Amino acid sequence: MKPILNTLYIQTQGSYLRLDHETLKVEVEREMVFQIPLHHLRSIVVFGNVLVSPFLLHRCAEDGRDVVWLSEYGRFHARLNGPTTGNVLLRQAQYAVLNDPGQTLEIARLMVAGKLQNARTVLKRAAREGKGSPDQGSLNEAAEAQADGIRRAEQASDLDVLRGIEGSAARAYFAAFSGMIRLNRDVFGFTERSRRPPRDPVNALLSLAYALLSNECVAACESVGLDPQVGFLHALRPGRPALALDLMEELRAPLADRLVLTLINRNQIKPDDFVDRPGGGIYLTETARKTFLAAYQKRKQEEITHPVLNSKIPYGLIAHIQARLLARYLRGDLPCYQPFLFR
Repeated sequence: MKPILNTLYIQTQGSYLRLDHETLKVEVEREMVFQIPLHHLRSIVVFGNVLVSPFLLHRCAEDGRDVVWLSEYGRFHARLNGPTTGNVLLRQAQYAVLNDPGQTLEIARLMVAGKLQNARTVLKRAAREGKGSPDQGSLNEAAEAQADGIRRAEQASDLDVLRGIEGSAARAYFAAFSGMIRLNRDVFGFTERSRRPPRDPVNALLSLAYALLSNECVAACESVGLDPQVGFLHALRPGRPALALDLMEELRAPLADRLVLTLINRNQIKPDDFVDRPGGGIYLTETARKTFLAAYQKRKQEEITHPVLNSKIPYGLIAHIQARLLARYLRGDLPCYQPFLFR
């Protein structure tokens, strides 16, 4: 269990969280092992078999403090939200756009273009850093596939065509992903995405990074007053945070993928940091997961110049900025949605 910034992560299995006056206390086998003033926390993330007292849940809901449940291995299960707030007119505008196929396609097209452009930037940067290596050619080819996808996306006639273009570009990106790995490639070799369960170490890292990023995007939608389940690129399904997944697309490569590559290439995550589980899944050990979470939180503190705002903001606020830009477009304050472009 570790507070990182203002988020408390509980990974110790069998923990029990309760509220004692204004202090959150953590017990393991009926012994208090950790405590922290509740007002220091904006969210609580628990992994696996961790119990939270009803009184603490009620208090978190009242305060608007997030409680997020992940599986023991980092897969998103549920989130506690307080009462629905936000501008009802904004949500009305969001629903109206969903019923306008042309406007929906235009937003989705820009989101896909942002995703492919950012993937292209990550690939091109890796190709430059690996100049002279055998991987440079495949990385440049994958980067060109992203550029081709952007051009084709501009001509997409409907959402199904657009999703097909995005899927084709993603396959080219992941086919070249191994070329960006510099260390221990015999273990961290990568061929394709596998989920539920992840079948190799790189997929285990990507799945954890995407689960964390998805939570950030849901929180960003909620904080602006958007309905996270009403998206434009991803199809609507009960319980699916389609809009959060939409926002997440353009952030995958610069935030999640680059973090995974950095941890591998700097040897912060090593080949023996994984365990095999029944069913063929491969997951991080508890110690390695702590390393990953600490690195993720540290990355969120790093600053980057936002191309639209033209000012430095922490990585951790990008999803919130993009949700706010989308809300301004839906309200008619901006002529179009402007995706985040990584440079």
